Amino acid sequence: MAGYDVVLRGGRVIDPESGLDAVRDVAIAGDRVAAVGIGLPPGRQEADVSGQVVTAGFVDLHSHAHDLGSARLQVTDGVTTALELEAGVTPVAAAYAAAAAAGRPQNYGFAASWALARMDVLSGVTFDGSIGPLFANLANPRWQRPASPAEIGRILAMLEADVADGALGIGMLVAYAPGAAPEEYSRVAALAAAGGVPTFTHSRDLIEFTTDGPIDGAEEIVRAAGETGAHMHYCHVNSTTLRHADRVLGLIERAQRAGARVSTEAYPYGAGMTGIGAAFLAPERLPERGLTPRSLIHAPTGEEVASAARLTELRATDPGGLAIVRQLNEDDLGDQAVLLRYLTFPGSVIASDAMPLTWIGAAPEPASWPLPPHAFTHPRTAGTFARSIRTLTGNGGGLSLPEVLAKCSLHPAVLLQDRVPAMRRKGRLSDGSDADIVVFDPATITDQATYSQTTRSSSGIRHVLVNGTFVVRDGHLDPDVRPGRPVRA
Repeated sequence: MAGYDVVLRGGRVIDPESGLDAVRDVAIAGDRVAAVGIGLPPGRQEADVSGQVVTAGFVDLHSHAHDLGSARLQVTDGVTTALELEAGVTPVAAAYAAAAAAGRPQNYGFAASWALARMDVLSGVTFDGSIGPLFANLANPRWQRPASPAEIGRILAMLEADVADGALGIGMLVAYAPGAAPEEYSRVAALAAAGGVPTFTHSRDLIEFTTDGPIDGAEEIVRAAGETGAHMHYCHVNSTTLRHADRVLGLIERAQRAGARVSTEAYPYGAGMTGIGAAFLAPERLPERGLTPRSLIHAPTGEEVASAARLTELRATDPGGLAIVRQLNEDDLGDQAVLLRYLTFPGSVIASDAMPLTWIGAAPEPASWPLPPHAFTHPRTAGTFARSIRTLTGNGGGLSLPEVLAKCSLHPAVLLQDRVPAMRRKGRLSDGSDADIVVFDPATITDQATYSQTTRSSSGIRHVLVNGTFVVRDGHLDPDVRPGRPVRA
């Protein structure tokens, strides 16, 4: 007897690493894939997956879905590893301990946080490893100012300590601190290069948006990579670059050809979401991006912001309240083409920028599932990966299914694996890989979440296994299992 715990029988197995795309059985023993082959012996559990695609679980490099409800939405979209890398946390040891104590439905990991270190040093706010205080202090001008050399030294020391504690990289929310000097950014990049860790940047404004800025946001990322040798990852390039794709992607392409380590990510939505107190959402700055107050939907109240006066009021009373920011028009053919340009850019990975739930009214018991209707988030939390598969294999996307799946699993794993050896077992579906697996119907997979019904799970996702445990089976999430494990450097 082989002793298999689970056998997925007769599916179309796609392994993004080896290029396997054929009907096979997949056997799981414990938390690893034990065999991929034809006519494998029976397992203690069997699932007939004929006609379905069986592939490596999706690895999301950019997830703020720390609460159980939003994490579950991601699992139902095929995400088996969700990492907080753009914002990061501090102290990372506390974040790992809290996640382990609470239990997570998928694997989890954290970067060190430049923004939170800056808040600590410049405004005296202390943190406990959670994400909530970041949004609460986002609009505080004290941390947005230029830092002195001594203060920069203290910020770097905090980052170095978190890297030593197993942080996966360094997250840099540069757009939220417009007073931070480019020299400080370069110092952080040099620290990352010396420690062999990647950085994850929400870029400063492009010169097309703010002509009087200290440096173009895209040029800053590329320059840091060239000058320091650090791996600079450009977060959600779609939402920070908007319709300037040709210039920015051309710049990145030239830097890559010259040997600089610059990578990109994108999500398939025209709207973003962030704290309404963000510096770039000040009423006087909205025209830089062609926006008005009505471009914003305030999540806690569900209201379209009616005026500059109302926006000013919300920024003063609820600066950390999340807001949908409607930027690219998903119904416009030209904007659709722009989004496809980011998503299909060679080497670009799919990453969701998933957000925590906001409750319009009283919050229910945290473990409630299905989610009640007054839960609100960005639809990307629930639908990024299914939407990307549907969009990029059709609708002019022009990519094959294996190419898209590589953007969802293998490429993000490879991006991290030099710093994080455990990622060498993720993003693959072969003997010895982690048993993080998604099974879906290629004919019906699609997103269901919309901007009005934001928490509808994707359709077509049949099974999701995390470390060999079914979290989703026959399309239904099991609310009693939390098999996620920490991913540490």
